[in-house]
Amino acid sequence: MYKGYRGKSLTYLKKFKVAVWSDVVIESTRGSFRGTILPRSETADEFHIVLKLHNGYNVGLAGETIESMKELGRTEAHYKIPEKEFPFDPAKKNVKLFGTGGTIASRLDYRTGAVIPAFSPGELYGSVPELADICNLKTEKLYGVFSENMGPEQWKGTAEAIGKEIEGGIDGIVIGHGTDTMHHTSAILSFMVQDSPVPIVMVGSQRSSDRPSSDAAINLINATYTAARSDIAEVMVCMFGPTSDQYCLLHRGTRVRKMHSSYRSTFRTIGDIPLAMVERDKFVILKDDCRKRRNDRKVRINTSFDDRVSIVYYYPNMKPDIIESLIDNDYKGIIIAGTGLGHVNKPLYPVLKKACDKGVHIYMTVQTLWGYVQMFVYDTGRDMMDLGVIPASNMLPEVAYVKLCWALGQSHDREEVKKIMLTPVAGEITERECHNGYLILQGGIPEVEDFIKKYKR
Repeated sequence: MYKGYRGKSLTYLKKFKVAVWSDVVIESTRGSFRGTILPRSETADEFHIVLKLHNGYNVGLAGETIESMKELGRTEAHYKIPEKEFPFDPAKKNVKLFGTGGTIASRLDYRTGAVIPAFSPGELYGSVPELADICNLKTEKLYGVFSENMGPEQWKGTAEAIGKEIEGGIDGIVIGHGTDTMHHTSAILSFMVQDSPVPIVMVGSQRSSDRPSSDAAINLINATYTAARSDIAEVMVCMFGPTSDQYCLLHRGTRVRKMHSSYRSTFRTIGDIPLAMVERDKFVILKDDCRKRRNDRKVRINTSFDDRVSIVYYYPNMKPDIIESLIDNDYKGIIIAGTGLGHVNKPLYPVLKKACDKGVHIYMTVQTLWGYVQMFVYDTGRDMMDLGVIPASNMLPEVAYVKLCWALGQSHDREEVKKIMLTPVAGEITERECHNGYLILQGGIPEVEDFIKKYKR
């Protein structure tokens, strides 16, 4: 009856004769609270009592602030997702959902604090019944890792699984993924899976589906709708557009980035505009250069990868030993996120030359994210190019990183690697930045307001 509580918090529960799953009114020095006492993890601290409020949110109350607790009743909860058989309709498209560890539909285990994903078709149907109106859904769990643990092994496996499904006749693919490194995975899949005849849609959620403000269901519905019915056949990220639940945006896999730690509308297209807006039953195409869906089953899978590549984020007074350590540890590639148009300080020049002379492939990107590397403008940029540093146009640093890993997996010849790196494969380099490509959706900026008004319902 006191699951997970110990020490002082347990003392408070016993003092007021309440237990886990008690509906209570708590009077404290911080105010009055009404809700249900939740179990805690056995490893949690001993000082707080956790309450689920009636609005769906949880709050932790320090025991020392509690003046009284009155039990109103008990409603022990069983947080099990209802499971229903996913209906099959031969008239609908077939979509495959791969899981890598991100939680699209989930429940919270209050004993451990862990989010338990819903993943079988029956669980997903029980959580998001709208999916059955869109397609016939099959699921497969590829991995069960936090997104920061995604790496070459998982990227290769995901690309190969996508290839098999396409060859087997699937109409669209959805990949559930944690949001923190989703843009890394979308970029490398854009290189490993080329000329797909069907949409490949990555999706995640910023907030788990047990929370009232969750974006999970809407993101999943729109991603599935895109996979089943969109004519865009590229690797895309489908996530919240505005901060409300009005629509989702489809971002090109090589031009998207997570830009806020907690906003639901965290994903933004950088240096361009999104491919499309998607709602439950319609698309608004924003770009006309998308690759289109085809009826054939041809796809090119190239999972070459050399992980001896690093990103170096330049900062003032950076010391040469940073680069020296990469040379000493046999790194074969370095992506520099430089200042301004692509600059670093002069004390780094000798070690950059040493690295290039030893065969290390060094490419310059800009830490501003928006804009192009322009190393011809100042003497410093031209000097670095003379050392062997190669400007990477307007590739995002993370995209340049995975592309250099992919390029070095195919060749270590300097000119061949340069050719691969600077030849656009999936929109990672654009010929020019479109006039409205620098949109951060900050309120009050006239062109942003016009953009929002144009597409707002």
